[in-house]
Amino acid sequence: MAASIAIGSSNLPFKEMICKGQGCRQTSFVSGVTFQRFAKKDLLWSSAGASKFLKVQRCNVSCSAINVNSKPLGTITASGLRDGTTKYFDFAVIGSGVAGLRYALEVAKHGTVAVITKAEPHESNTNYAQGGVSAVLCPLDSVENHMRDTMVAGAYLCDEETVRVVCTEGPDRIRELIAMGASFDHGEDGNLHLAREGGHSHHRIVHAADMTGREIERALLEAVVNDPNIFMFEHHFAVDLLTSQDGSDTVCHGVDTLNSETQEVVRFFSKVTLLASGGAGHIYPSTTNPPVATGDGIAMAHRAQAVVSNMEFVQFHPTALADEGLPIKPSKTRENAFLITEAVRGDGGILYNLNMERFMPLYDERAELAPRDVVARSIDDQLKKRSEKYVLLDISHKPREKILSHFPNIAAECLRYGLDITRQPIPVVPAAHYMCGGVRAGLQGETNVRGLYVAGEVACTGLHGANRLASNSLLEALVFARRAVQPSIDHKKNTKIDLNDEDAWGRPIVPISLGRDALEKVVKNTKEVRKELQLIMWEYVGIVRSTSRLKTAEQRIGELELRWEAYLFQHGWDPTMVGLEACEMRNLFCCAKLVVSSALARHESRGLHYTTDFPNLEESKRLPTVIFPCTRVNGTKCMFRTFIC
Repeated sequence: MAASIAIGSSNLPFKEMICKGQGCRQTSFVSGVTFQRFAKKDLLWSSAGASKFLKVQRCNVSCSAINVNSKPLGTITASGLRDGTTKYFDFAVIGSGVAGLRYALEVAKHGTVAVITKAEPHESNTNYAQGGVSAVLCPLDSVENHMRDTMVAGAYLCDEETVRVVCTEGPDRIRELIAMGASFDHGEDGNLHLAREGGHSHHRIVHAADMTGREIERALLEAVVNDPNIFMFEHHFAVDLLTSQDGSDTVCHGVDTLNSETQEVVRFFSKVTLLASGGAGHIYPSTTNPPVATGDGIAMAHRAQAVVSNMEFVQFHPTALADEGLPIKPSKTRENAFLITEAVRGDGGILYNLNMERFMPLYDERAELAPRDVVARSIDDQLKKRSEKYVLLDISHKPREKILSHFPNIAAECLRYGLDITRQPIPVVPAAHYMCGGVRAGLQGETNVRGLYVAGEVACTGLHGANRLASNSLLEALVFARRAVQPSIDHKKNTKIDLNDEDAWGRPIVPISLGRDALEKVVKNTKEVRKELQLIMWEYVGIVRSTSRLKTAEQRIGELELRWEAYLFQHGWDPTMVGLEACEMRNLFCCAKLVVSSALARHESRGLHYTTDFPNLEESKRLPTVIFPCTRVNGTKCMFRTFIC
């Protein structure tokens, strides 16, 4: 069974102009929200079950009739650029984190691969992952133990088959990384040093000090650079997927990108596309995610009619460095919060309020080793009750040598601002960290869009349920990147690229014609709107929620989006124009609305979603939240909006 949200259009910017005179019902959020119940056997995360369900159980709402370029055998739903460059590859990979790179290395054995990355290749959530990768590598541990910990942390909303697959295949994925040259910490006995983190019953975290993600990214990038079949495209922002409608199936043909350095739109045709673009942490003002995490993949997939699930479950990491508690304040605001890894608590770190009173035992018998959702809510409660801005995480009671060897990166960062973690507690505060929801995927990373696969944080595989267990994210990315390979190869063999189709998609333009002054005003306004959206999300859609506050967020976000659109039009912006800041803003609005709509649909408190109006966990509501694309109604084909930013 699943709670489903029926969605009409993707509510993109410029809807006011596009819908004018066409009888389009205006809404800033989900239009015609309906909730349906399905038999539990119909809602499976397994490959066959998911595919069957996603194709059959779609919502029954009509879409606005939008004029778009179309052909009888393919309603076109993508964008390009006049005089732009077109490239052809067997595989297109959007994202250069662990999921994208691991997948690229495998499929490159069977064809040409374009790895499309928004900034530099290393600028991904993977690179910022400190803690490690969880896997059963100790004889005292077991797959069943890892599964149990994952299910408990996920508030029993996890898909058991997915959990079993990931926990079973995880150890082999770690061994593959080691064989590729990734270097992890070893103990005095010569075996891998396995750490323990919150929510884990055993030591099973493989790590490279407190810079595990960076080491994995290094090893994978080195292999990618040396592969002659892989081509890296840096500073290429993915604007929208190239899709067409073949009967009841949506088909992906590639992606349009904006080269942010040359301001040229480059079109990539591919037989197979993998979305591995990460999460959407920057819908909030404070996040551990890098600046590139603006929800681009989730928003693109949603606009391309992919099914999205569990977006209400936003994980706030309990312990990001609180800059205002440092002896020396940073000279400027960070683009992303500095993470204090879960492993600090796993190694014996203790949380105190500013009166040096330990508080976690008051909230949970597992104390500092409780799952992240519990610890984050506990800290949030302390801050509100005591009107304080941060709490303290103390590891100084441990031997100095052990602290410096396990957490050299954290120690160095804190010392830059006058704090010695071997002698002083670390000021910490929760920050947005991870999207447990995303594009719904089967056991092979497949989506309901033919030719489109997903892996990593952009995907919702069913592993995390209502809350991700620490260090399961890199594990999931590795497992699903590998599982998506064979079906991708099979799809590639049965797919041909029609070179005559290049002009079948509309061609938006870069807004150079507006002039420098207008462009600067648009960019400045967009940055201000972005901050306002982030504050709305933090104030009304944060760690603790309520129905009234969610509805307030819904209204304010809708008004803000309309105001932003109006400003762009007043300064000469045209619906066919694309720009980096505007496209990011469009995606942030999209993801924020998906989070709010999903949160309003869940009338219970489970995992990361806690609401004061429904404070208890309800067994009857132990269902994933599913946002479906629209489909044919009364024999009429759904028309997709031309995607613009």
